[in-house]
Amino acid sequence: MRAGVLNVSKPAGATSFSVVRRLRDLTRAKRVGHAGTLDPLATGVLPILFESATRLSDFAHQLPKSYEARVHLGFRTATDDAEAEPEPVADPAALGAEEVSAALAGFVGRISQQPPAFSAVKVDGRRAYERARAGEADRPAAREVEVYSAELLEFEPGEQATALIRVVCGSGVYLRSLARDLGDRLGVGGYLGRLARTAYGPLRLEESSLADELADLAAVEARLQPPEVLLPAMERVRLTIEQEAQVRLGRSVRVLPEPRAGLLRAHDQGGRLVALGHTDPLRRTFVPDKVLG
Repeated sequence: MRAGVLNVSKPAGATSFSVVRRLRDLTRAKRVGHAGTLDPLATGVLPILFESATRLSDFAHQLPKSYEARVHLGFRTATDDAEAEPEPVADPAALGAEEVSAALAGFVGRISQQPPAFSAVKVDGRRAYERARAGEADRPAAREVEVYSAELLEFEPGEQATALIRVVCGSGVYLRSLARDLGDRLGVGGYLGRLARTAYGPLRLEESSLADELADLAAVEARLQPPEVLLPAMERVRLTIEQEAQVRLGRSVRVLPEPRAGLLRAHDQGGRLVALGHTDPLRRTFVPDKVLG
């Protein structure tokens, strides 16, 4: 199994780990992981990383993600999504699309967001969902996250009003929390219904593979993309055979023409990703920070 990234469309009901487990069993790869958990009810793009590409997960998490979410207004739930019983808060019948759109715009930028009570965030060393199931009142602390854009796509008014929204955001954003907070800002309560991740960096939902389509190793490798698909903004340098040997030992090498400042990705003569690193401007060398197998 070669290193690479697989753009999988996760179905509703499956956990992100169950998708990884199936693909590990199917391919017999030594290392398999995912970049960015999707809740079981959510669908959409789930990047699966194979072999040395798993070392790029930190960079993958920095990529922007796009979501389409259905927010139910007038109710709240203990889980902030449709997995728990809705409890009425206030009648949303008087709300209009302009009011919802204006409230949604207030969540764009660097915002403080409290993760759901039922989440994997740790509170005093224990998962928040474990504490919530035990009836403990402590909730995860709020943290700063970034929302790049948020727009209202559709609004269905009435006593059971719903809003279909599109959100582009950075790492750590909970769409369940956004749905809850949007409902609170409107004064009627809210929870997340359907959620689909439509893009993860350069990976698009319309180009993803359904898990059922991947029947064997050949089917997986036919759809496998190179690891550098997760590094679209990083400048590329080409190593000679001699330079590659040195970089694989963690040693700096002189590369010409001189690369720019910032993180770089180094490739061998065949175009395969070898390492990530930076430049030493004084010595005018490429310094490897992370060497891939």
